[in-house]
Amino acid sequence: MTGKSVVTPWKVEGTVDYIKLVKEFGTQLIDENLLRELKEIVGDLHLFFKRDYVFSHRDLDKVLEDYLSKKMFFLYTGIGPSGNMHIGHLLPFLFTKWLQEKFKVNLYIQVTDDEKFLFRKLKFDEVEKIADDDILNIAALGFDPDKTFIFKDTEFIGKIYNLVIKTARKINFSTVKAVFGFTNETNIGSILFPAIQIVPTFFEKRRCLIPSAIDQDPYWRIQRDIAESFGYYKTAAIHTKFLPGLLGPEGKMSASDPRSTIFLNDDPETVREKILKYAYSGGGATIEEHRKKGGNVNVDVCFQWLKIFLEPDDKKLKEIKEKYQSGEMLTGELKEITIKKLNEFLELHRKRKENAKKKLDKYKYDGKLAKEMWQKKF
Repeated sequence: MTGKSVVTPWKVEGTVDYIKLVKEFGTQLIDENLLRELKEIVGDLHLFFKRDYVFSHRDLDKVLEDYLSKKMFFLYTGIGPSGNMHIGHLLPFLFTKWLQEKFKVNLYIQVTDDEKFLFRKLKFDEVEKIADDDILNIAALGFDPDKTFIFKDTEFIGKIYNLVIKTARKINFSTVKAVFGFTNETNIGSILFPAIQIVPTFFEKRRCLIPSAIDQDPYWRIQRDIAESFGYYKTAAIHTKFLPGLLGPEGKMSASDPRSTIFLNDDPETVREKILKYAYSGGGATIEEHRKKGGNVNVDVCFQWLKIFLEPDDKKLKEIKEKYQSGEMLTGELKEITIKKLNEFLELHRKRKENAKKKLDKYKYDGKLAKEMWQKKF
Protein backbone atom coordinates (compact mmCIF):
# COMPACT_ATOMS: atom_id res chain seq x y z
CA MET A 1 0.00 0.00 0.00
CA THR A 2 1.32 3.46 -0.90
CA GLY A 3 -0.45 6.58 0.36
CA LYS A 4 -4.09 6.27 -0.67
CA SER A 5 -3.35 3.55 -3.19
CA VAL A 6 -3.49 -0.23 -2.87
CA VAL A 7 -1.07 -2.48 -4.78
CA THR A 8 -1.35 -6.25 -4.32
CA PRO A 9 -1.29 -9.20 -6.75
CA TRP A 10 -5.12 -9.09 -6.79
CA LYS A 11 -5.99 -5.41 -6.47
CA VAL A 12 -4.59 -2.10 -7.69
CA GLU A 13 -6.47 1.03 -6.71
CA GLY A 14 -5.74 4.75 -6.47
CA THR A 15 -2.89 6.84 -7.85
CA VAL A 16 0.26 4.71 -7.77
CA ASP A 17 3.44 6.39 -6.55
CA TYR A 18 6.05 4.29 -8.34
CA ILE A 19 9.01 5.88 -6.57
CA LYS A 20 7.46 5.05 -3.23
CA LEU A 21 6.71 1.50 -4.37
CA VAL A 22 10.35 1.00 -5.31
CA LYS A 23 11.36 1.98 -1.79
CA GLU A 24 8.67 -0.13 -0.12
CA PHE A 25 9.32 -3.22 -2.23
CA GLY A 26 13.10 -2.83 -2.08
CA THR A 27 13.61 -2.79 -5.86
CA GLN A 28 15.83 -0.47 -7.90
CA LEU A 29 15.02 2.12 -10.53
CA ILE A 30 16.41 1.37 -13.98
CA ASP A 31 19.05 4.07 -14.46
CA GLU A 32 20.90 5.41 -17.47
CA ASN A 33 23.98 3.29 -16.80
CA LEU A 34 21.95 0.07 -16.89
CA LEU A 35 20.13 1.17 -20.04
CA ARG A 36 23.44 2.02 -21.68
CA GLU A 37 24.85 -1.42 -20.85
CA LEU A 38 21.70 -3.16 -22.10
CA LYS A 39 21.80 -1.23 -25.37
CA GLU A 40 25.48 -2.11 -25.88
CA ILE A 41 24.66 -5.80 -25.47
CA VAL A 42 21.52 -6.11 -27.63
CA GLY A 43 21.90 -3.14 -29.99
CA ASP A 44 18.79 -1.14 -29.15
CA LEU A 45 16.17 -0.56 -26.48
CA HIS A 46 12.52 -1.55 -26.39
CA LEU A 47 10.00 1.26 -26.68
CA PHE A 48 8.92 0.58 -23.08
CA PHE A 49 12.37 1.61 -21.84
CA LYS A 50 12.37 4.76 -23.95
CA ARG A 51 8.89 5.75 -22.74
CA ASP A 52 9.54 4.94 -19.05
CA TYR A 53 6.95 2.15 -18.94
CA VAL A 54 9.55 -0.35 -17.72
CA PHE A 55 11.02 1.35 -14.66
CA SER A 56 12.20 -0.98 -11.91
CA HIS A 57 14.22 -4.16 -11.45
CA ARG A 58 15.86 -6.67 -9.17
CA ASP A 59 19.28 -7.93 -10.23
CA LEU A 60 18.95 -7.08 -13.93
CA ASP A 61 22.63 -6.16 -13.76
CA LYS A 62 23.42 -9.72 -12.60
CA VAL A 63 21.32 -11.14 -15.44
CA LEU A 64 23.40 -9.18 -17.94
CA GLU A 65 26.60 -10.41 -16.26
CA ASP A 66 25.35 -14.00 -16.56
CA TYR A 67 24.61 -13.47 -20.24
CA LEU A 68 28.02 -11.98 -20.99
CA SER A 69 29.80 -14.75 -19.08
CA LYS A 70 27.84 -17.43 -21.01
CA LYS A 71 26.08 -18.66 -17.86
CA MET A 72 22.87 -17.47 -19.50
CA PHE A 73 19.46 -17.12 -17.84
CA PHE A 74 15.83 -17.95 -18.56
CA LEU A 75 12.54 -16.06 -18.65
CA TYR A 76 9.34 -16.77 -16.75
CA THR A 77 6.05 -14.91 -16.73
CA GLY A 78 2.35 -15.75 -16.70
CA ILE A 79 -1.29 -14.78 -16.52
CA GLY A 80 -4.26 -15.52 -14.30
CA PRO A 81 -7.33 -16.32 -16.47
CA SER A 82 -10.19 -14.42 -14.87
CA GLY A 83 -11.98 -12.88 -17.85
CA ASN A 84 -11.53 -11.63 -21.39
CA MET A 85 -7.92 -10.62 -22.01
CA HIS A 86 -7.38 -6.88 -22.49
CA ILE A 87 -4.57 -4.73 -23.84
CA GLY A 88 -3.14 -4.18 -20.37
CA HIS A 89 -2.60 -7.94 -20.10
CA LEU A 90 -0.91 -8.09 -23.50
CA LEU A 91 1.79 -5.43 -23.06
CA PRO A 92 4.07 -7.35 -20.64
CA PHE A 93 3.99 -10.30 -23.05
CA LEU A 94 5.06 -8.04 -25.93
CA PHE A 95 8.00 -6.93 -23.79
CA THR A 96 8.81 -10.53 -22.86
CA LYS A 97 8.88 -11.46 -26.56
CA TRP A 98 11.44 -8.73 -27.18
CA LEU A 99 13.62 -10.07 -24.36
CA GLN A 100 13.46 -13.60 -25.77
CA GLU A 101 14.33 -12.40 -29.27
CA LYS A 102 17.29 -10.37 -28.08
CA PHE A 103 18.80 -12.96 -25.74
CA LYS A 104 17.66 -16.22 -27.41
CA VAL A 105 16.65 -17.78 -24.09
CA ASN A 106 14.01 -20.22 -22.88
CA LEU A 107 10.67 -18.85 -21.73
CA TYR A 108 8.14 -20.47 -19.40
CA ILE A 109 4.60 -19.05 -19.34
CA GLN A 110 2.42 -20.18 -16.44
CA VAL A 111 -1.35 -19.95 -16.84
CA THR A 112 -2.68 -20.00 -13.28
CA ASP A 113 -6.12 -21.50 -13.80
CA ASP A 114 -5.93 -22.93 -10.28
CA GLU A 115 -5.34 -19.48 -8.78
CA LYS A 116 -8.40 -17.92 -10.39
CA PHE A 117 -10.62 -20.84 -9.39
CA LEU A 118 -9.40 -20.54 -5.79
CA PHE A 119 -9.44 -16.76 -5.46
CA ARG A 120 -12.45 -15.85 -7.60
CA LYS A 121 -16.04 -17.06 -7.52
CA LEU A 122 -15.79 -18.66 -10.94
CA LYS A 123 -16.85 -22.11 -12.09
CA PHE A 124 -13.99 -24.42 -12.98
CA ASP A 125 -15.21 -24.98 -16.55
CA GLU A 126 -15.49 -21.22 -16.99
CA VAL A 127 -11.89 -20.70 -15.85
CA GLU A 128 -10.65 -23.39 -18.25
CA LYS A 129 -12.41 -21.78 -21.21
CA ILE A 130 -10.85 -18.41 -20.36
CA ALA A 131 -7.43 -20.03 -19.90
CA ASP A 132 -7.53 -21.66 -23.34
CA ASP A 133 -8.37 -18.34 -24.97
CA ASP A 134 -5.57 -16.61 -23.03
CA ILE A 135 -3.10 -19.20 -24.29
CA LEU A 136 -4.16 -18.54 -27.87
CA ASN A 137 -3.79 -14.78 -27.40
CA ILE A 138 -0.28 -15.32 -26.02
CA ALA A 139 0.72 -17.72 -28.77
CA ALA A 140 -0.44 -15.12 -31.32
CA LEU A 141 2.51 -12.92 -30.38
CA GLY A 142 4.91 -15.31 -32.08
CA PHE A 143 7.28 -16.51 -29.38
CA ASP A 144 10.00 -18.95 -30.43
CA PRO A 145 8.08 -22.29 -30.40
CA ASP A 146 11.23 -24.31 -29.62
CA LYS A 147 12.20 -22.10 -26.69
CA THR A 148 8.73 -21.45 -25.21
CA PHE A 149 6.58 -23.64 -22.96
CA ILE A 150 3.05 -22.50 -22.11
CA PHE A 151 1.32 -24.57 -19.44
CA LYS A 152 -1.81 -24.57 -17.34
CA ASP A 153 -1.19 -25.38 -13.68
CA THR A 154 -3.98 -27.94 -13.49
CA GLU A 155 -2.50 -29.86 -16.44
CA PHE A 156 1.15 -29.72 -15.37
CA ILE A 157 0.81 -29.98 -11.59
CA GLY A 158 1.47 -33.72 -11.57
CA LYS A 159 4.91 -33.17 -13.08
CA ILE A 160 5.93 -30.49 -10.60
CA TYR A 161 4.18 -31.58 -7.43
CA ASN A 162 7.46 -32.73 -5.85
CA LEU A 163 8.85 -29.22 -6.31
CA VAL A 164 5.62 -27.66 -5.04
CA ILE A 165 5.66 -29.50 -1.72
CA LYS A 166 9.40 -28.93 -1.25
CA THR A 167 8.81 -25.22 -1.82
CA ALA A 168 5.72 -25.15 0.38
CA ARG A 169 7.61 -26.67 3.31
CA LYS A 170 10.07 -23.76 3.21
CA ILE A 171 7.34 -21.11 3.54
CA ASN A 172 5.63 -20.45 6.87
CA PHE A 173 1.98 -19.46 7.09
CA SER A 174 3.05 -16.34 9.00
CA THR A 175 5.03 -15.26 5.93
CA VAL A 176 2.22 -15.61 3.39
CA LYS A 177 -0.23 -14.14 5.88
CA ALA A 178 1.92 -11.04 6.26
CA VAL A 179 2.74 -10.72 2.55
CA PHE A 180 -0.68 -11.50 1.06
CA GLY A 181 -3.07 -10.66 3.88
CA PHE A 182 -4.50 -14.15 4.27
CA THR A 183 -7.03 -14.60 7.08
CA ASN A 184 -8.78 -17.47 8.85
CA GLU A 185 -11.44 -17.28 6.12
CA THR A 186 -8.92 -17.87 3.31
CA ASN A 187 -9.37 -21.30 1.73
CA ILE A 188 -6.38 -23.61 2.14
CA GLY A 189 -5.90 -23.93 -1.62
CA SER A 190 -5.18 -20.20 -1.80
CA ILE A 191 -2.67 -20.50 1.02
CA LEU A 192 -0.72 -23.13 -0.96
CA PHE A 193 -0.85 -21.22 -4.22
CA PRO A 194 2.22 -18.96 -3.67
CA ALA A 195 4.39 -22.09 -3.66
CA ILE A 196 2.94 -23.10 -7.04
CA GLN A 197 3.69 -19.70 -8.56
CA ILE A 198 7.24 -19.77 -7.22
CA VAL A 199 8.08 -23.24 -8.60
CA PRO A 200 8.77 -22.23 -12.26
CA THR A 201 11.69 -20.11 -11.02
CA PHE A 202 13.35 -23.48 -10.30
CA PHE A 203 12.86 -24.98 -13.78
CA GLU A 204 16.52 -24.39 -14.65
CA LYS A 205 19.74 -24.14 -12.65
CA ARG A 206 20.23 -20.64 -14.01
CA ARG A 207 19.07 -17.24 -12.90
CA CYS A 208 15.42 -16.59 -13.71
CA LEU A 209 14.32 -13.18 -15.02
CA ILE A 210 10.65 -12.34 -14.57
CA PRO A 211 9.11 -9.53 -16.65
CA SER A 212 5.82 -8.49 -15.04
CA ALA A 213 3.87 -5.62 -13.56
CA ILE A 214 5.17 -4.65 -10.13
CA ASP A 215 2.04 -5.91 -8.34
CA GLN A 216 3.40 -9.47 -8.69
CA ASP A 217 6.60 -8.66 -6.82
CA PRO A 218 5.50 -10.13 -3.43
CA TYR A 219 5.86 -13.67 -4.83
CA TRP A 220 9.44 -13.03 -5.87
CA ARG A 221 10.40 -11.57 -2.49
CA ILE A 222 9.43 -14.90 -0.93
CA GLN A 223 11.31 -16.81 -3.63
CA ARG A 224 14.45 -14.83 -2.93
CA ASP A 225 14.25 -15.79 0.75
CA ILE A 226 14.27 -19.53 0.05
CA ALA A 227 15.97 -20.08 -3.35
CA GLU A 228 19.56 -20.44 -2.20
CA SER A 229 18.62 -23.05 0.41
CA PHE A 230 17.57 -25.22 -2.59
CA GLY A 231 20.75 -24.48 -4.48
CA TYR A 232 19.01 -22.14 -6.95
CA TYR A 233 19.54 -18.49 -7.80
CA LYS A 234 17.46 -15.72 -6.31
CA THR A 235 15.14 -14.70 -9.09
CA ALA A 236 15.61 -11.43 -10.92
CA ALA A 237 12.72 -9.24 -12.04
CA ILE A 238 11.99 -6.36 -14.34
CA HIS A 239 8.84 -4.35 -13.68
CA THR A 240 6.39 -2.50 -15.87
CA LYS A 241 4.00 0.18 -14.71
CA PHE A 242 0.23 -0.25 -15.01
CA LEU A 243 -1.60 0.70 -18.17
CA PRO A 244 -4.16 3.30 -17.09
CA GLY A 245 -7.79 2.44 -17.70
CA LEU A 246 -10.11 4.57 -19.79
CA LEU A 247 -11.73 6.20 -16.77
CA GLY A 248 -8.58 7.98 -15.63
CA PRO A 249 -4.91 7.77 -14.65
CA GLU A 250 -5.62 6.19 -11.25
CA GLY A 251 -5.20 2.45 -10.75
CA LYS A 252 -4.96 0.17 -13.79
CA MET A 253 -7.09 -1.22 -16.57
CA SER A 254 -9.38 -3.83 -15.03
CA ALA A 255 -11.47 -6.54 -16.68
CA SER A 256 -14.02 -6.13 -13.88
CA ASP A 257 -15.10 -2.75 -15.30
CA PRO A 258 -15.74 -2.94 -19.07
CA ARG A 259 -16.04 0.86 -19.23
CA SER A 260 -12.37 1.20 -18.30
CA THR A 261 -11.11 -1.54 -20.54
CA ILE A 262 -10.38 -2.33 -24.16
CA PHE A 263 -10.63 -6.10 -24.58
CA LEU A 264 -8.73 -7.91 -27.31
CA ASN A 265 -12.04 -9.09 -28.77
CA ASP A 266 -13.69 -5.64 -28.84
CA ASP A 267 -14.84 -4.84 -32.38
CA PRO A 268 -13.99 -1.49 -34.04
CA GLU A 269 -17.34 0.11 -33.20
CA THR A 270 -17.07 -0.92 -29.54
CA VAL A 271 -13.56 0.52 -29.37
CA ARG A 272 -14.75 3.76 -30.91
CA GLU A 273 -17.71 4.02 -28.54
CA LYS A 274 -15.60 3.36 -25.46
CA ILE A 275 -12.90 5.88 -26.42
CA LEU A 276 -15.37 8.63 -27.27
CA LYS A 277 -17.58 8.02 -24.25
CA TYR A 278 -15.17 7.03 -21.46
CA ALA A 279 -11.57 8.00 -22.27
CA TYR A 280 -10.44 10.44 -19.58
CA SER A 281 -9.41 13.72 -21.17
CA GLY A 282 -6.75 16.23 -20.27
CA GLY A 283 -8.44 18.84 -22.42
CA GLY A 284 -10.25 22.00 -21.44
CA ALA A 285 -13.88 22.07 -20.33
CA THR A 286 -14.80 24.05 -23.45
CA ILE A 287 -13.22 24.52 -26.86
CA GLU A 288 -12.44 28.12 -25.96
CA GLU A 289 -10.69 27.10 -22.74
CA HIS A 290 -8.77 24.34 -24.52
CA ARG A 291 -7.62 26.69 -27.30
CA LYS A 292 -6.42 29.12 -24.65
CA LYS A 293 -4.81 26.78 -22.08
CA GLY A 294 -4.14 23.58 -24.03
CA GLY A 295 -4.41 20.00 -22.85
CA ASN A 296 -2.68 18.12 -20.02
CA VAL A 297 -0.91 15.10 -21.55
CA ASN A 298 0.04 13.76 -18.12
CA VAL A 299 -3.56 12.80 -17.29
CA ASP A 300 -5.01 12.30 -20.76
CA VAL A 301 -5.50 8.55 -21.22
CA CYS A 302 -5.39 8.63 -25.02
CA PHE A 303 -2.05 10.39 -25.03
CA GLN A 304 -0.67 7.99 -22.42
CA TRP A 305 -1.65 5.02 -24.58
CA LEU A 306 -0.05 6.61 -27.62
CA LYS A 307 3.08 7.22 -25.60
CA ILE A 308 3.30 3.74 -24.11
CA PHE A 309 2.59 1.53 -27.12
CA LEU A 310 0.47 2.95 -29.96
CA GLU A 311 2.84 5.54 -31.47
CA PRO A 312 6.44 4.26 -31.74
CA ASP A 313 7.60 7.22 -33.84
CA ASP A 314 9.16 9.78 -31.48
CA LYS A 315 8.73 12.65 -33.95
CA LYS A 316 5.04 11.96 -34.46
CA LEU A 317 4.45 11.62 -30.73
CA LYS A 318 6.25 14.92 -30.10
CA GLU A 319 4.13 16.64 -32.74
CA ILE A 320 0.90 15.31 -31.17
CA LYS A 321 2.08 16.39 -27.73
CA GLU A 322 2.97 19.91 -28.82
CA LYS A 323 -0.29 20.41 -30.72
CA TYR A 324 -2.39 19.13 -27.84
CA GLN A 325 -0.53 21.12 -25.18
CA SER A 326 -0.81 24.29 -27.24
CA GLY A 327 -4.54 23.86 -27.82
CA GLU A 328 -4.15 23.46 -31.56
CA MET A 329 -5.33 19.83 -31.35
CA LEU A 330 -8.67 19.23 -29.67
CA THR A 331 -9.56 16.27 -27.47
CA GLY A 332 -11.83 14.84 -30.17
CA GLU A 333 -8.97 14.87 -32.66
CA LEU A 334 -6.66 13.12 -30.21
CA LYS A 335 -9.32 10.48 -29.59
CA GLU A 336 -9.74 9.88 -33.33
CA ILE A 337 -6.00 9.25 -33.69
CA THR A 338 -6.15 6.80 -30.79
CA ILE A 339 -9.20 4.99 -32.16
CA LYS A 340 -7.53 4.48 -35.55
CA LYS A 341 -4.26 3.19 -34.11
CA LEU A 342 -5.94 1.01 -31.51
CA ASN A 343 -8.20 -0.67 -34.05
CA GLU A 344 -5.20 -1.32 -36.32
CA PHE A 345 -3.38 -2.85 -33.34
CA LEU A 346 -6.33 -5.12 -32.48
CA GLU A 347 -7.02 -6.15 -36.07
CA LEU A 348 -3.41 -7.27 -36.51
CA HIS A 349 -3.62 -9.22 -33.26
CA ARG A 350 -6.85 -10.95 -34.33
CA LYS A 351 -5.24 -12.10 -37.59
CA ARG A 352 -2.22 -13.42 -35.72
CA LYS A 353 -4.48 -15.16 -33.22
CA GLU A 354 -6.31 -16.99 -36.01
CA ASN A 355 -2.99 -18.07 -37.55
CA ALA A 356 -1.70 -19.23 -34.15
CA LYS A 357 -4.37 -21.95 -33.83
CA LYS A 358 -2.42 -24.38 -36.00
CA LYS A 359 0.80 -23.75 -34.02
CA LEU A 360 -0.68 -23.97 -30.53
CA ASP A 361 0.49 -27.49 -29.72
CA LYS A 362 4.10 -26.42 -30.36
CA TYR A 363 3.95 -24.24 -27.28
CA LYS A 364 2.07 -26.73 -25.10
CA TYR A 365 3.28 -30.21 -26.07
CA ASP A 366 5.25 -30.64 -29.31
CA GLY A 367 7.91 -27.92 -29.43
CA LYS A 368 11.47 -28.70 -28.35
CA LEU A 369 11.19 -27.08 -24.90
CA ALA A 370 7.64 -28.37 -24.35
CA LYS A 371 8.73 -31.96 -25.02
CA GLU A 372 11.67 -31.58 -22.67
CA MET A 373 9.41 -30.32 -19.89
CA TRP A 374 6.88 -33.16 -20.21
CA GLN A 375 9.74 -35.70 -20.14
CA LYS A 376 11.72 -34.01 -17.37
CA LYS A 377 11.97 -35.45 -13.85
CA PHE A 378 11.73 -32.79 -11.14
